[in-house]
Amino acid sequence: MGDIFFGLCGHHPIWIKTLLLFRNRIASGFGLDVPKSSDILHPIQQAHYQVGDTIGSWPIFLLTDNELIVGRDNKPFDCRLSLLRELHDGKPSVVVSTICDVRNLGRKVYLFFIVPYHKFGVKQLIKAAVISGRL
Repeated sequence: MGDIFFGLCGHHPIWIKTLLLFRNRIASGFGLDVPKSSDILHPIQQAHYQVGDTIGSWPIFLLTDNELIVGRDNKPFDCRLSLLRELHDGKPSVVVSTICDVRNLGRKVYLFFIVPYHKFGVKQLIKAAVISGRL
């Protein structure tokens, strides 16, 4: 699952890295937990992971042979990313899902504006991973 994660999330183009760093700078000013800049700029893949470790810039909440769930908990906003490996008609595939638990109006407004960019960025990451053969 670590290879799948890094195949998808370990190769952000510079424009995504720039947006993430900008967002994290603003979010940290509001006291939110954000990853280190080095984890975004230069993610390092380890040979082995377990629940509680950090993969890329994300804490691991669940790790099985077929699913990885990472995320971050903050007072106004918890999020999770799931990568689920499945077989469809004997062919491997990966299902990418995100979910956010929003606890205040400000974060709901934030998500209203951010979700279209999030969807676009994730689609670009998937496309690049498939074209390059990482997925």
